[in-house]
Amino acid sequence: MQLYNTLSAEERAQLIDEAGKERLTLSFYAYANLSDPQKFRNDLFIAWNALDALGRIYVAKEGINAQMSIPAENFEAFRETLEVYDFMKGIRLNVAVEQDNHSFLKLTIKVRNKIVADGLNDETFDVTNKGVHLKAREFNNMLEDPNTIVVDFRNHYESEVGHFEGAITPDVENFRESLPIINEQLQDFKEDKNLLMYCTGGIRCEKASAYFKHQGFKNVFQLEGGIIEYTRQIKEENIESKFIGKNFVFDHRLGERITDDIISKCHQCGKPCDNHTNCANDACHLLFIQCDDCKAAMENTCSTECLEIIHLPVEEQLRLRKGLQVGNKVFRKGKSDALTFKKSGDASTQTLAKAETKDIRQKIKIKKVLVGKVEHYYTKSKIGQFLIENKELSVGDKVVISGPTTGEQEFVITELHVNGTTVETAKIGDQITFEIPFRVRLSDKMYKIL
Repeated sequence: MQLYNTLSAEERAQLIDEAGKERLTLSFYAYANLSDPQKFRNDLFIAWNALDALGRIYVAKEGINAQMSIPAENFEAFRETLEVYDFMKGIRLNVAVEQDNHSFLKLTIKVRNKIVADGLNDETFDVTNKGVHLKAREFNNMLEDPNTIVVDFRNHYESEVGHFEGAITPDVENFRESLPIINEQLQDFKEDKNLLMYCTGGIRCEKASAYFKHQGFKNVFQLEGGIIEYTRQIKEENIESKFIGKNFVFDHRLGERITDDIISKCHQCGKPCDNHTNCANDACHLLFIQCDDCKAAMENTCSTECLEIIHLPVEEQLRLRKGLQVGNKVFRKGKSDALTFKKSGDASTQTLAKAETKDIRQKIKIKKVLVGKVEHYYTKSKIGQFLIENKELSVGDKVVISGPTTGEQEFVITELHVNGTTVETAKIGDQITFEIPFRVRLSDKMYKIL
């Protein structure tokens, strides 16, 4: 009885090409209560291997999380293998926007403690008390509500190439890091704001929405089916896309184009680019953004050190990576000092402005005082909303907006509005708005330069 792969990725790719049949890339997840995950895993492998299904699947006592590639002609037979289980009857299968017959080249099903590493103790809160699911049109409408905060629960390398307009994009490398960060940043908005969240296929938000409701957030919503299902709906119903750029996916393709916007840069030369590369050095596997010119010059590597290593004899490369835990790593998602233009979190950060600010502060010590905090940013009109908490603010004042993703941005106040009325000076307690030449975020503070 075959329970594991017997073919290499190269052999499988050759067989797929020789077959010449269309394959579908899809994903799905389901929470359940599985008493024997190992048996569940083995049964799935036997059934799916017979259908030439490939993919990366995690099963645990809490359910299943799957990204797969199957022959199009076997789609209904594959669905029948899911319907055998009560908790997967009628399950939504998120079919990829862009298809690639080589998206997955092995059938890998692993038993894990959790289907998504969230770092949470599920026994401490009700995981079934989830947020309200929204379809694409409903999601777009809520994005337009000024009382809405939208949060991207993906990682920095995902949101860097594409995200929803105005979203908070945490600078994190995994899902479990984002939960406490967002919880801390949004403590003041539990009662009166709509907390709107999204991820790739919806699975991370299933747990996150329940967690934030447990934390006391009153109005919690999530994008049903994630970005993948959102994209299908906007195409079918001819709805405007509020998602800009590319949706990162965890297979050979590394991304699906949603809009033509390129919102990120090559990490090596700084040219507009949103194509990810997995460093060719098997001891590195760093995931980074690389343009075609740098790809050719650097031969798919992230640094001169890695470039030198891939030209060493194979035996020497094996010796150098002996003992390194890289065998099962598809991507090493950390950051690297070798990448001059690497930035994380929101893809709208102003790299040049940050560098200029740093140079200024090296020349002169600037004294500043806290004025207030950001409450909202209106992406279409490019207007920021702030609460004055500590010191008056007047037209002509020079201020700094500071935050972990925004960096430190300096500019001069040229116009102030309080409750829709133009004023010369805003007092403590006033809620003010004014046009701002860059995006600001809820975690940002405003300082007045003295």
